[in-house]
Amino acid sequence: MNMARTEPLTLLVVDDDPVTCARHKAYFERHDYIVVVANSGAEMWQCMHHQPIALILLDVGLPGKDGLELARELRAHDDYLGIILVSGRDDDIDKIVGLESGANDYVTKPFNSRELLARVKIVLRQTHRLRPPLSPEPRRDLRYFGVWTLDAGCRHLEDNTGNELVLSRGEMDLLLALGRRPGMVISRDLLMQAISQRPWEASDRTIDVLISRLRKKLQDDPQKPQLIVTVRSEGYVLVGRQQH
Repeated sequence: MNMARTEPLTLLVVDDDPVTCARHKAYFERHDYIVVVANSGAEMWQCMHHQPIALILLDVGLPGKDGLELARELRAHDDYLGIILVSGRDDDIDKIVGLESGANDYVTKPFNSRELLARVKIVLRQTHRLRPPLSPEPRRDLRYFGVWTLDAGCRHLEDNTGNELVLSRGEMDLLLALGRRPGMVISRDLLMQAISQRPWEASDRTIDVLISRLRKKLQDDPQKPQLIVTVRSEGYVLVGRQQH
């Protein structure tokens, strides 16, 4: 899918290393982006308030407020802002925490600039596609399973007594991916693409950890799950009372 642009999009690089900022600025400007840089969270917010930012490359290891805390604040500020966390740590738990903080993707150092450019384009395609047009009344897209009602359009989940169940961004993205194709087995690779736009690897436990957390919140017995069922060697399926 090509993303039509009438004017260059603006990227914000947030890193306390001036060399890294200069390298990213030079590289992305050669690819027709406008690039601004910030060395701290305070400078980041100043940039955000002065111009529209399409995507942020956010270093996790910032002094003061780190990238994870800033990502949570940014996501609360704008559901459709592109956020890519950049870290020197390549651990599954760190990736999960990063995605749970609200980031669209998580990149570990060292990385190839062309790969980073590709990830930026993927995230921008997704965020532009998902940003809804202004509408006085959003369309309701309801899915039902067990005692739960999921409003996919509003990203709202409640039980049959009307009580809302709060999910993290990663958990909600995962549930939506399963709920869009109820009764069908969804592979881990497709689920990983849905929550982070990256291919799933056999050693990566991100999906399994998020499924475990989701089952616990949905009160779905992990020993005998009735809602999110594991299909060995294939993936997961959302089953139960399905309609929309």
